[in-house]
Amino acid sequence: MTRDLHAELVLARSVREVAEFVDAEGWGHPPQMFALVPTADLVAAQPELADQLDAGDELTPVAQEAFPSDVTGGSMALDEFLATTSWPPAVQGCLLVQEIVVLPPDAESTLDDALVPVLADPDAVDAAARAAAEAYPQRREARLFAAVLREGASLCLLQLRPEADAEDAEDDLDLRTYPNLAPNLIEALHHTLG
Repeated sequence: MTRDLHAELVLARSVREVAEFVDAEGWGHPPQMFALVPTADLVAAQPELADQLDAGDELTPVAQEAFPSDVTGGSMALDEFLATTSWPPAVQGCLLVQEIVVLPPDAESTLDDALVPVLADPDAVDAAARAAAEAYPQRREARLFAAVLREGASLCLLQLRPEADAEDAEDDLDLRTYPNLAPNLIEALHHTLG
């Protein structure tokens, strides 16, 4: 197995573990960051965790403290917060999960109409875009999982919130990827690893 493929599989396993964790918590939560730490290092530092961790997993996701409240809708944007974030060398990667609104391609003209009156004010543009997206009838709530490793591997997956009338919504963890999904976020996460 090539080194790149191996790194992608390790990253995919970590994303799946985090996806199962946040899915069990339900919807309606602020963004959350996870450090991806070598499992062997974690067990060496805290032997009492050995029974709780899967020794076969190279990396273990470690949930970080909640983001400051102003990152989740106040004065500081997520990209500004990530620009001030850095990880110690022991952290081999990081993963960000956040709830987003997904719109169909035909929503673009509706968003453009909402933004034109406020283009001179960046804060007003952001607020108008969010309001227009939330009001769009065909919007879907989703979770975005973006993960990167120091060595360069990255993975971005999307989980659409199941429709209210979906019969087996609680049993399904449908993670999807799309070409060029959140490239700016992936780049920002790489920068946090120095």
